[in-house]
Amino acid sequence: MAKRIIAINGNEVLRKKCREVTEFDDRLGVLLDDMRETMIDADGVGLAAPQVGILKRAVVISPDGHDFYELVNPVIVKSSGTQLCREGCLSVPGISGEVERPKKVEVDAFDRYGRRFTLKAEGFLADICCHELDHLDGILFIDKMRRS
Repeated sequence: MAKRIIAINGNEVLRKKCREVTEFDDRLGVLLDDMRETMIDADGVGLAAPQVGILKRAVVISPDGHDFYELVNPVIVKSSGTQLCREGCLSVPGISGEVERPKKVEVDAFDRYGRRFTLKAEGFLADICCHELDHLDGILFIDKMRRS
């Protein structure tokens, strides 16, 4: 595993739409492992592949430092309710603000081996999922932020 450099707002890679992962191989595993190490080292709760310069639809999430999720080609298939979330971002240092997000989401995704699963998330975990999946479409939380 290796720590990667996190792209900072202004880097054009953060504004590009990511491609679907088509090969579930060792290279994907290395990317996910590196993303996990990078996220932990930066004291984050989520990290998307474009944040480390890779335009693939992959994210890693750890809401509490213990539970860990890898989502490849994730898609929100169901959402309900709303919540106002205080967010920040490893790619937008020094800025935080409120963003309206769904209170509950169901995310269909694949694991690193190409096995499909559904993650049911609510509250903070739902917020992180929405934030990280936005990155895959070139959207930053500051685009949706209500106020700082």
